[in-house]
Amino acid sequence: MSDMDQMNTTALTPLSEIIDNCAFLDDWQDRMSYVIELGRKLPVMPEADRTPDNKVQGCASQVWLVTHTDGGADPVMTFDGESDAHIVRGLVAIVLSIFSGKRASEIAGIDALDLFDQMGLIEYLTAQRANGLRSMVKRIKDEAARKLG
Repeated sequence: MSDMDQMNTTALTPLSEIIDNCAFLDDWQDRMSYVIELGRKLPVMPEADRTPDNKVQGCASQVWLVTHTDGGADPVMTFDGESDAHIVRGLVAIVLSIFSGKRASEIAGIDALDLFDQMGLIEYLTAQRANGLRSMVKRIKDEAARKLG
């Protein structure tokens, strides 16, 4: 089975839907409840993928990220992610919706933190969660840069 066959992007909520839903939700508690709901929809990561190599450094909660590519000079990249914390798991779901299914060259130009700000989510994150979010984004961008050589 190739890496592409193993990818699971169907469980991800489309980014446009997340942005629209966040715009509709005025209250920060409603937005955080929505983030938690997004996390609940993420498929459970197999225990075998919860390795030190897949663990994202810089997150207060435990976060694991697995990268899949289709090969080629500018591969399409998809990601599986997991966290042991409810809100962080939701943030992982949003990060995956932002980046999964994009070419490595596209990933470099995506400002995920600006997207989180547009959704009205950045201002409600604790400093630790915001640092963890930056660590996830950096990890994905670094992996994309490595794939491009």
